[in-house]
Amino acid sequence: MNHEPLLLATPSGDELKLRPEGPWTAANVVTLETLSRTVGADVDRSRVVTLDMSGVSALDTLGAWVLEKLSRRAASSGRSAKFVGVADHFSGLMDEVRQVNRNAQAPTVAPNPVLARLGDLGKSTVGAREDITIFLQMLGALFMAVIGVLRRPGSLRLTSLVYQLYRIGWQAIPIVALITFLIGAIIAQQGFFHFRRFGAESYTVDMVGILVLRELGVLIVAIMVAGRSGSAYTAELGSMKMREEIDALSTMGLDPVDVLILPRVAALVIALPILTFIGSIAALYGGGLVAQFYGDMGPAIYLARLHEAISVTHFEVGIMKAPFMALVIGIVACSEGLRVKGSAESLGRQTTTSVVKSIFLVIVLDGLFAVFFASIGM
Repeated sequence: MNHEPLLLATPSGDELKLRPEGPWTAANVVTLETLSRTVGADVDRSRVVTLDMSGVSALDTLGAWVLEKLSRRAASSGRSAKFVGVADHFSGLMDEVRQVNRNAQAPTVAPNPVLARLGDLGKSTVGAREDITIFLQMLGALFMAVIGVLRRPGSLRLTSLVYQLYRIGWQAIPIVALITFLIGAIIAQQGFFHFRRFGAESYTVDMVGILVLRELGVLIVAIMVAGRSGSAYTAELGSMKMREEIDALSTMGLDPVDVLILPRVAALVIALPILTFIGSIAALYGGGLVAQFYGDMGPAIYLARLHEAISVTHFEVGIMKAPFMALVIGIVACSEGLRVKGSAESLGRQTTTSVVKSIFLVIVLDGLFAVFFASIGM
């Protein structure tokens, strides 16, 4: 028995026979690497390489890998390489090493662009169906929670509701008033600038009043609430889901919808109409300041023209949209929070998805309401 590893190379025409002998183990790593480099040139010149392992007395992972590297070197560029004489107790190790770092290269076929688009459309359809299902499930759960509160008013978590109203209502007033004030001022400035060419500056007041009360007031406020409060809801519930606090509530016999979701959605439904009213007043005030300093229209004339241009119907149209938009924002935000997995990446992704979906649905809902109110003459 050899105590040192050997590698006998026997060229025969285009064929090279390699016969490793002795212990091919990690204890002889330096010798094995030297032997491998010594026969490298012969391997490169041969078309067929045969490795006869009948003389190997001991083999471990390192020795098997050195032999496998010789085989792969021989098999490159279309040459042939094979193992013969592998002992039964070495065959399993050789099979394992033979599979290492072998990535099957699939034939590169240019994808059909039509089929690729159809595949993307199918995936989007399945995703949309799942989103609709989750939305309806959350809506149904909220409806059942409201029924439970109507049956047992004492089950309403009033403290949580008031706290959420403070967070998403009272604390949001400054930023809502500021943004809507600026929006109203910008609309008025652009109206005066362009209508002045036609001598119709007074119609700027009509435009500001109708746009703010019917459309932009509630739409801008809803988008701001979706970005401010909706994202906060998703992040809060997502963090609780990651820490398994929601599972703990269920284990304690408490319904997460009653404890966590209902107070948040109810606070949104109550706060958004109030914020819409405040935002509309701020926007009209911004338009009035621009009318005075940019359009040379005094406050009395501005208010008189505004009184002629708008009616209670315009105000009702805007306010009636607010609770429905709040319901959509709350359901999307809470459902996306409950879909968070166990990673920070998932939390960030679902928070972003929540804001995008909420804003998209708010705009779609506003368009549907516009068509509906136009059809009934409001």
